Amino acid sequence: MSLDTLSKSRYSKLVLRPKIEVDVKILLCNDDGVHAPGIKILYKVLSKIADVTVVAPLEERSATGHTLTLDSPLRVVEVEDKVYGCSGFPADCALLGIAHIMAQDSPDLIVSGINRGANLGQDIFYSGTVAAAREACFRSIPAIAISSVVDFLTRPPKDKDDELYETAAFFVRDLIQNSVHEIISPYEILNINVPNLNQDQIASVELTRPGIRHYSQEIMERKDFRGREYYWIGGIYQGFQEIEGSDCLSVENKNISVSSLIFNQSTNLLQNIEFKHQEKWKAFLSKFKDWSSWQDHQFKEGL
Repeated sequence: MSLDTLSKSRYSKLVLRPKIEVDVKILLCNDDGVHAPGIKILYKVLSKIADVTVVAPLEERSATGHTLTLDSPLRVVEVEDKVYGCSGFPADCALLGIAHIMAQDSPDLIVSGINRGANLGQDIFYSGTVAAAREACFRSIPAIAISSVVDFLTRPPKDKDDELYETAAFFVRDLIQNSVHEIISPYEILNINVPNLNQDQIASVELTRPGIRHYSQEIMERKDFRGREYYWIGGIYQGFQEIEGSDCLSVENKNISVSSLIFNQSTNLLQNIEFKHQEKWKAFLSKFKDWSSWQDHQFKEGL
């Protein structure tokens, strides 16, 4: 399904606030695939205000971490104008976008998402969504990973219209219109998790740090028709540690969680926010404290 088919979906009926264009070139990536609804609505919203290019996997690449394809060639398909599908992984897509597709006109910002499901706590180390943003971070390009906390395992939405990607899309748009890309430091990522709620149901916006989520260690063993064993891994989500100030607790309380992750060159790890950055982001995010009451993000009557 092309992005043009959005004209027939509920997303085509979004009433966007008066367009405030920004002089910024944005590269969109994800791990759910170029045809996923999250990246489509994000493209629709952001292309109203900025110059947007999409490079995303041709198939779902969730939980693939920071994999780069070094042992086989990559294929790129132009799905439509400025929208490309790549045979590789999310980090491949970010790298191809930066170093090839946008090589002559480098992006000012990379946004990875909107992911279908949370990227909270230690999820950031498994996440292909975060990996695409991290690839940009390695190249000193401001980056945002954005996820909609759709709990599709234990409380699956009744249908696709229950996945409220537009809330996350509007929030990212408003960050960009407030020049968030000029505030993100070199080697820094913003990891944002948005509850799967309508905008007016969001409690607030909080600066957080990664928490700890709990998953089962169950391994499913089965046999194929020749009697050979094979296995399914993945684990079942079993809750989180209630740590004050954590991203997990923030989202549970219906807040948008914003975590700043800093790449520490001495340890080669993305670490939690440092104090000087904490003060910077507290000041910036203070203007979004009552974001849920902004009345310019509405659907047309009757939806």
